[in-house]
Amino acid sequence: MAIPPGLRRSRIVRGSPRVHAVRSQQGTGASHSRTSSTTESSYHARRRENVGHGRHVGTEGCLRSRRIVVPILRRPGRGPSLALEDGDDIAVGAALGVACGLVFWLFNFAYAWLSPIIGGILPGLASILYPLWYFSGTLAVIILRKPGAAVYVNLVGSAAEMLLGNQFSFGFASAALQGVFAELPFALTRYRVFNLPISMTSGALVALEYGVYLMLFRYRGVSFLSPRGVIHMISELVGGVLIAGVMSWYLYRAIAATGALDRFASGRALRDDADRRG
Repeated sequence: MAIPPGLRRSRIVRGSPRVHAVRSQQGTGASHSRTSSTTESSYHARRRENVGHGRHVGTEGCLRSRRIVVPILRRPGRGPSLALEDGDDIAVGAALGVACGLVFWLFNFAYAWLSPIIGGILPGLASILYPLWYFSGTLAVIILRKPGAAVYVNLVGSAAEMLLGNQFSFGFASAALQGVFAELPFALTRYRVFNLPISMTSGALVALEYGVYLMLFRYRGVSFLSPRGVIHMISELVGGVLIAGVMSWYLYRAIAATGALDRFASGRALRDDADRRG
């Protein structure tokens, strides 16, 4: 019985062009496999060698060229610390505290002379000068920009003032409390925002704390709602904003302009701001 042409099996005759085509394709595939295997082995060998020397080479760079310049990877260091633990911070904070303690001590004599004159004009008005005893906290945070800076500088300043001779009995507890209130606005911004409004808010909070402290423990016979009590609190707040806030901010800028703070973030921030404006 004859098999229809469509169902006949096609036979490949040895030596026919079709056989050579199949063999050619098989040879090309084998050659390509051997080339790929060799390339991968070379790549992994070179990668192990470079990793052993602390280097990192990408796949594309390794396959394209034999001479590759790659950077040596270094282990990343620690980021900037938020704690007052750096030696420079401690040293500058101590120097700032001693300088402020000297200002406190000198102001004791000036206040003893000015207080009767200003008090004679308007009872309670002399409170506008009190921030000269606690501006150090706001100034410390603006310069050092670390948590605890205000408390640390206030305590050092109080110690320096006591060593020089303090006729007033303000102690370390009051200085530490003033430092806490000075840091509150900066702490709310997580010590990321430092500008004049924040500085003024810091001075106002310390003034509020100190004014209430005086009313409760120093001026016990004076009512908060009496004329002297009202004038005292208003004068305290105005002095806190102007002296502890505004004066501290521009005092910081004056110190930074001398280059003394170039190693600190506060000095670099002021320099970068000047470069952007210039």
